Amino acid sequence: MKPALEYLPRESDHSFVVKYFDYNYYPTPWHYHPEYEIVMVTESTGKRFIGDAVSDFEPGNLAFIGPNIPHTYKNDDRYYEDGSGLRAKSIVIHFTEASLGTDFLALPESRIITRLFDQSLNGIEILGKTRDRIATKLHEIVELKGMRRWLCLVDILTGIAESKECEAITNASVIGFNEKESRRLCNVLDWITNNFENNISLSDAARVAQMNDNAFSRFFSQRTRKTFSSFVQELRLQKAAKLLIENEMTVTEVCYECGYNNISNFNRQFLQQYQLNPLRYRKLFCRE
Repeated sequence: MKPALEYLPRESDHSFVVKYFDYNYYPTPWHYHPEYEIVMVTESTGKRFIGDAVSDFEPGNLAFIGPNIPHTYKNDDRYYEDGSGLRAKSIVIHFTEASLGTDFLALPESRIITRLFDQSLNGIEILGKTRDRIATKLHEIVELKGMRRWLCLVDILTGIAESKECEAITNASVIGFNEKESRRLCNVLDWITNNFENNISLSDAARVAQMNDNAFSRFFSQRTRKTFSSFVQELRLQKAAKLLIENEMTVTEVCYECGYNNISNFNRQFLQQYQLNPLRYRKLFCRE
């Protein structure tokens, strides 16, 4: 089976993605993406597929996966049973070299990290005391924002790069890349980014992708882990939060500027996303 291209959107004020996932079972298909990935299982067991390597995983399993390496984590059968009550949890970081900066990676002090990137093309298993130290930092980075989050990422990468408790996962680089699929997803994401303030629909996006509505819906949700509507809503709310902090527009003006046509719906969605209504959010971030 060909791997699917996956896309995890980053927050507008961060250069990389940090996610804490909590599922009944891991839903991600056999997939790849252009980002580097650090993934730690915090709860659940099953089989891990990375490139041409298959192994068991359990809580504490920690891997560093290079760009475009196909991979997936499949839970044991009992996780898929109705009412099992089991949880599949993990901490995942997605980043690119651009997240660190070209000038940073050109520094002589960064050579250890660039070598690590080369090694990651075979996948890296992180073991022993290094795994314990990195695990602690991964729990920390979930709670961090801004420069502290970026510095923590550099600290994590340095800790892995300096360790002698790392092993290659695969014997040969296995790359999953589908140019047509990548181009289609990029075109759709560009179109959504340029048009989300307008009254756009899934059918509109499907036409951009040159797919029927049902096929596009599956294509989009598999690769972004979000429905089309929730993806658009997230972009609109991110813009709204930015406008509330940086401008003196009224809440109603912000609502319509971000593509909403109903102030009650906007307030409800904003409260659900940020646990504050728009006015309280503005006061929190703009108080002297």
